[in-house]
Parts: sequence; structure tokens; C-alpha cells
Amino acid sequence: MTRLRGGAALAVAMVFTGSALAGCEGLVPPADGGGPSGSGAAAAGDGRAVNPLDNPDGTKPGLAAITSDADEERARALIEKVATKGRGPRTGYERDKFGYAWMDSAPRDVPFSHNGCDSRNDLLKRDGEDLRFRSGSDCVVTSMTLHDPYTGKVIEWTKSHAIEVQIDHVMPLSYDWQMGASRWSKDKRESIANDPLNLVPVDGPTNGSKGDSGPASWLPPDKRIRCSYAVRFAQVSLKYELPVTAPDKEMMLKQCGG
Repeated sequence: MTRLRGGAALAVAMVFTGSALAGCEGLVPPADGGGPSGSGAAAAGDGRAVNPLDNPDGTKPGLAAITSDADEERARALIEKVATKGRGPRTGYERDKFGYAWMDSAPRDVPFSHNGCDSRNDLLKRDGEDLRFRSGSDCVVTSMTLHDPYTGKVIEWTKSHAIEVQIDHVMPLSYDWQMGASRWSKDKRESIANDPLNLVPVDGPTNGSKGDSGPASWLPPDKRIRCSYAVRFAQVSLKYELPVTAPDKEMMLKQCGG
């Protein structure tokens, strides 16, 4: 287990405590956030991040905040298109049914697939800054600076502390399974598991607090990014024709002024 330094242990404890208290009842989002989280963390801003409304295939960096009234209106219009249904059973779900983690051999219509670099490193390269690579490689990232969208922190990441940054499936794979992916072909499941539209490098402990929650149960701690997160959740839902639960859709709209 990675040993946390300085005030990070307190920040992680706060994240997990907030997650444990958050739930679907009354559609009340997590109360923490609103700014960068973590003791002594530097404010990230957006770095090179792109507004998700202007990044429909997920190939551009990051997840920038949606701030204008016009973009919030566009966001609500997109989210309104998402279908709803009840969440099915988790019975039969296994991670391997979506392919082995970070495969480069996902179907060729998935951006970055078959490029000689695994999905995890593709995403680190997409969103990281000041990248350094393993000697002799233009794929394996060994250190970088990440402007984490979920917490608002700047993370100085090194591969020796790999768990500090994890790749989040915005629409979690277990959630996908329960909403209809259990009936999909192997290729389609491998696609959603490796599609950059559904993948964001983020603070590891924060990602761990999310589990397989939908937006009614979990939202990023930084309130400024929550509309963008809802948009990205909707983009994945619409691309793969996967519904969300009615409480999740209601919460997504609420994050964008609905």
C-alpha cells in the first residue's frame, strides 16, 4: 500500500467519509468540494483541459469546467436525451468480461487502440503535462504533472507511486453491466472499457471512493467540475445507448442548472 505523505492522509479520510455518507436519498450531492481539496494542495485550474461539450470523442485533454449559461443550456439539452431505466442485478459481473485492463487491442474504432501503447499510458499522455518516459520508450510514462479535475489539485506523479493516479471509468463498468452491457458482445464491452471518452486520470483515493456509483450517489468533490462530469457521463451513455437511472439523470441535470 502506498504511504501517504503530509496532510494527504487527512484529505483521503475526508474523501472516504464523504463517500460513505453520500447516497441517493433526496438526491443530495456530496457536501464537500467547491474548491481544491486536500491539505496544502495547489489549485489546479484546468491546465490544458477542454470543455467536454467541445470534446465529444474524448481524445482531447482533461475535463474543463462548464461556466457559461449558454454552455449549461447545451449541457442540459444533451443530458435530456439520455434514456432511463432501473438498475439491474450485478449477477455475473467480472472485470475480465470487459477485456483485460488497459488492453491496446480494443476494436479499431476506439480512439488510440492498436497504436502500440496501452490504454492507461495513452490517457496519462493525453492529460499529463511535463511528461517523462521510460528510457527507450515513447509510451511508458514515468512522471508527469496532472491537473486533477475531480479534486482541483495539482498532482506531481511518479510511477514509483503509481496508485496516486488512477484511470476512472466515468460510467463504471459494473454500472454498465447492470444497465445492459451484460447482454453485449465482447467487442462492445471492450470498447467502452478502453474508450477515452469514458476514461479520465484522477486522484487515486478519490477514484476509490466512487466505486460503481452513479451521479445520484457520487459526484467529484470539486463542485466546479460537476456539470462537466454529468456531461461526460451523458456522452458515454448516448454513444453506447446505455440508459441511466432516473435519480442519476435528475442529479445530472441539477449539476447543470436544471
